[in-house]
Amino acid sequence: MRIALFGDIHANLEALEAVLADAAEQSCTDYVCMGDVVGYNADPAACLEKVRAMDIPVVKGNHDEDASGSHSLESMNPVAAAALEWTREQLSDEQRTWLRRLRMVRQVEDFTIVHSTLDQPAHWNYVTNRFDAMSNFSYQFTQVCFHGHTHVPRVYVKTDKVQEVPAESIVIEEGSKYFINVGSVGQPRDGDWRACYAIYDLDHKMVVIRRVEYPIEVTQQKILDAGLPSMLAERLADGR
Repeated sequence: MRIALFGDIHANLEALEAVLADAAEQSCTDYVCMGDVVGYNADPAACLEKVRAMDIPVVKGNHDEDASGSHSLESMNPVAAAALEWTREQLSDEQRTWLRRLRMVRQVEDFTIVHSTLDQPAHWNYVTNRFDAMSNFSYQFTQVCFHGHTHVPRVYVKTDKVQEVPAESIVIEEGSKYFINVGSVGQPRDGDWRACYAIYDLDHKMVVIRRVEYPIEVTQQKILDAGLPSMLAERLADGR
């Protein structure tokens, strides 16, 4: 069994299609989504329908929650708020209901998935270092947990201590716990513009982080044509 794990799509249809095509080429048998299907980019409805049609495990992200609600967005970053206001107008009531009903945490096979953290999943906390990861491990009851939210692939390992290890190819070893950020499909923020996702090979107990090129200029033009903030198009090329 080879599982493709992806998240933070953020309405980037071209990146999503590239990731799914690459996962198929890598002989992935199953797919799992870490949330934030919508937000920022110009294809929220198309990305939502593509993920929903796959009938796969999906957890709710903060942009999914904000796009499916009617609460004020005044306290948010102005660029993100503008994109979410626009996104709300693009989604049907039925699509927003689907987002609203997504669970915060799920167990799939023998691992767990969450968008942000296991200790307070609805608070949307960010894990950017091993100290942030420590509190998550106290609530992690499976050996491996996959998450997203920061848009940066990272791997934290708990043995007798918690440490961060390179996020490229990870062997899952007995006696250790792993908290793995699969990166972002639609808006990477680690300086690499390519779409990012992970493959978990259950038979060989190995996780590999993959990067995939996609027609970024098409995505950028769609953002501009939709009247969304130009910064959202510009930042894609910088991977920020």
